[in-house]
Amino acid sequence: MNKKAFIFDLDGVIVDTAKYHFLAWQKIAAELGIEFTPEHNEELKGVSRVRSLDIILELGKITASQSDKDKWLAQKNEDYLSYLVHMDQSEILPGVMQILRFLKEQNQPIALGSASKNARPILEKTGIMNYFDAIIDGNDVTHAKPDPEVFIQAAKALGISNENSIVFEDSVAGIQAANIAKMTSVGIGEHSVLHEANFIFPDFTHIETPFIESLIKK
Repeated sequence: MNKKAFIFDLDGVIVDTAKYHFLAWQKIAAELGIEFTPEHNEELKGVSRVRSLDIILELGKITASQSDKDKWLAQKNEDYLSYLVHMDQSEILPGVMQILRFLKEQNQPIALGSASKNARPILEKTGIMNYFDAIIDGNDVTHAKPDPEVFIQAAKALGISNENSIVFEDSVAGIQAANIAKMTSVGIGEHSVLHEANFIFPDFTHIETPFIESLIKK
């Protein structure tokens, strides 16, 4: 039987933690007198915490010392983690469990490939840690997407070649990373945003098992 590596991003793909990131960044921005809108938040998708802060500071044309930046980064993470405390299985996005279960039934290796440094606690709180054969997160990589490091490490951890790996992503940077790694990219979101992906679905409720079977057989 064909074995493929199925690699999932976390934020915006499995769970919608983007809203918590937004609230935590918005709080920092407000303290700095910067208006931070949901539109601005789109620019932070798939971007590291350090770069995200830089983008917000650029918005407010603020120059800050490294010690101030470190303080704000720590504060942002504390606020973000305080929201995660209340997470449970209800936070898993619609349709995701059906696909994870089907992949398990087909004995397909599954990995997480996420920039989040909080990936493991999120998987534990939502009760789906046991679905993943490998977890590569922000603690394991040095380069942010669109660098493909996180996905290359995930495929390697599963013992599968890049060419036989499928990535589910909701960010432009993530799709680009998958494409650079010569993996099959599946965009979850809007076609106008993720048009570089090999396949695009609005969300997992639109992904039927025959599509997953076709990826396995490819």
